Amino acid sequence: MSECSHDCSTCSANCSERQPDSLIEKPHEGSNIKKVIAVVSGKGGVGKSLVTSLMAVNMKRRERNTAILDADVTGPSIPKAFGIKEKAKGTELGILPSLTKSGIEIMSVNLLLKNETDPVIWRGPVVSGVIKQFWQEVIWNDVDFMFVDMPPGTGDVPLTVFQSLPVDGIIIVTSPQELVSMIVEKAVNMANMMNIPILGIVENMSYFVCDECGKKHSLFGESRIEETAARLGIDTVVRLPLSKDLASVVDKGLVELYEGDELDALTDRIEELLNE
Repeated sequence: MSECSHDCSTCSANCSERQPDSLIEKPHEGSNIKKVIAVVSGKGGVGKSLVTSLMAVNMKRRERNTAILDADVTGPSIPKAFGIKEKAKGTELGILPSLTKSGIEIMSVNLLLKNETDPVIWRGPVVSGVIKQFWQEVIWNDVDFMFVDMPPGTGDVPLTVFQSLPVDGIIIVTSPQELVSMIVEKAVNMANMMNIPILGIVENMSYFVCDECGKKHSLFGESRIEETAARLGIDTVVRLPLSKDLASVVDKGLVELYEGDELDALTDRIEELLNE
């Protein structure tokens, strides 16, 4: 037996040091995507799509070319947050993403359905295939940051995204309830198993600021997000309030008008990736 050269690409032996072939898919030949950030949550209803939208808006305001791939195929809400009603178009070369008013590129299954309220009743492999199509067949232009809005949990679709897309880091979105620390840890463990860095954690609905007294009130109990983040080794922690102004602009499809600065620290952290 010849001595191992540690070059698995030229070796047919099935030894213990053999590394598996990469499952990362190539994007469309017309695409140029520098960094891919997945926005995840261990459970639904915590505001993952909201955080995805706000992070994209923040990056666009910093003059970074930004895109959103809506991987929450059975519960897509990104187009509504941006007020996009026009359907995505295609050419002989591929699918063209829709553009928001500020120029953020977006692809979502709702931009392909006849009616936005039509249900997507597909099994996991079909949903996973659609996400790969969004990556491979959509002509994303010169994108600095692509945010991937993930479905909740640790099932087929998150696994597909982590294995098929070159994810540079994840943002975990959570809420203040006591149960959530366990759910957050599941998401952290999945990221660690896939060797994907955790860039930060966002606690949505963390507090409410009273219009009359100006004080912060913790409607869901006192936050323990800093304690949880420290235990899990997450450096960047952001608390996003319950805000009627934010809810209003999202409901009206005007999320690009929101002026809050709560996510600036996380935006700083992610922007640093271009220099790493």
